[in-house]
Amino acid sequence: MGLGSATALNMIDMIGVGPFITMPLMISAMGGPQAMLGWILGALFAVCDGLVWAELGAAMPGSGGSYRYLREIYGPQKMGRLISFLFIWQLSFSAPLSIATGCLGLAGYAAYYWPGLDTIYAAHNAALHIPWAGPLQISWIVTPGTSVAVAICFFTILLLYRRITVIGRLSKLLWIGVMGTIGWIIFAGITHFNAARAFDFPPNAFQLSHGLLTGLGGAMLIATYDYWGYYNVCFLGDEIKDPGKNIPRALLLSIVLVACLYIVMNVCILAVVPWREMMQTGQNNNGLYVVSLFMQRIYGTWAARLVTALVMWTAFASVFSLMLGYSRVPYAAARDGNYFRAFAKVHPQHRFPYVSLLALGVVAAAFCFLRLKDAIAALVVIRIIIQFLVQAAGLIVLRIRRPEMPRPFRMWLYPLPALIACAGFLFILFNRENALREIRYAVVILTTGIVIFMIRAWRSRDWPFSGRKVAALESTPTA
Repeated sequence: MGLGSATALNMIDMIGVGPFITMPLMISAMGGPQAMLGWILGALFAVCDGLVWAELGAAMPGSGGSYRYLREIYGPQKMGRLISFLFIWQLSFSAPLSIATGCLGLAGYAAYYWPGLDTIYAAHNAALHIPWAGPLQISWIVTPGTSVAVAICFFTILLLYRRITVIGRLSKLLWIGVMGTIGWIIFAGITHFNAARAFDFPPNAFQLSHGLLTGLGGAMLIATYDYWGYYNVCFLGDEIKDPGKNIPRALLLSIVLVACLYIVMNVCILAVVPWREMMQTGQNNNGLYVVSLFMQRIYGTWAARLVTALVMWTAFASVFSLMLGYSRVPYAAARDGNYFRAFAKVHPQHRFPYVSLLALGVVAAAFCFLRLKDAIAALVVIRIIIQFLVQAAGLIVLRIRRPEMPRPFRMWLYPLPALIACAGFLFILFNRENALREIRYAVVILTTGIVIFMIRAWRSRDWPFSGRKVAALESTPTA
């Protein structure tokens, strides 16, 4: 792939279904159209973190992305084994969460056709008290839309439970559908723009206060979810022409282009759909089909039904590609000897990693019982703690440990972007309502992963127990 193809692939992975379902959640988090700050600051931090990925991707352009970077940064035979294992371990939770958000988004838009899908049959809050971690709180909900989301998970597994040969054509159709939908929304918004409605800020909207910072943290968390995917090109380094130049360019170009599309599209929607209406929708976690309402008010029911179908297609294609791509990651790590052996099994006839696929799909189906905003929060927090923070700090570690390493692209203004990215991630982690809830999830996953790694390492006498094995061999008398 050249620069154009790599940038397009990145943009497809970034956009997906996120911007079509999260705007009410952004408005709800900040309490008004000042939520646009979330997308603007989210783009700034995406650029800073993108520079981390750009330097690492250009220096180590093979496939594998974070799995490979973390191993090399912290030592492939030492701490790097643990940290790369933890990356795969968290992916066993965050990948199904990512897939579940796509399924929930599709079900949310299907509710435009069948409003009964938002009917709540059951909802429950539970808490498990763990002495060293505090209360682990979880909320689950059952609606007809939940059944639709679960059915989408299993239908996707069924489609992928065979040899796939149409991925290239599917990606092109997805690109056309996504860009066509966004272009239509922007055109409709510009031709029916109401500035008074778009910039109808509530009193003291920008007054520096605890409420503003808390809301901004929640909005930036959702924006982070919407922007993620700019690093996709790093997982395909073997397939990029001149990766030392094209990986950094594709990363930064896709972030800038998608940020412009997001900001313009959301301002256009705010100019047609009152933000107070969207805020109520975000708080109730139903009626999230804001793009459908947008088109209905401009062109009528026919346009709303058409754009709803386009968004649902985008959501399904996103779920399909996510499940396909993520199912290969635990498989590759298992073949590398750094994950559970069962995940290395392939189907005897069609030769695909069926254990990894089934495990991913079943866990994703279970996560479909979460509310959309809770699934997004858990996904972002888990990845920040166990992947993004460790990687951003790791770039500085790698510069110190291996200054002679060839770096076709060097981070601009080093180390400032890496430090800004870390500061942004920490702000998102702690400046939100109920911030400790998802942090506790991540800590439990992290601790459990460390325990599992140590048990496996002790059994196989790998690091950090390999030294004891060598010492024992040296002390054994020989004939």
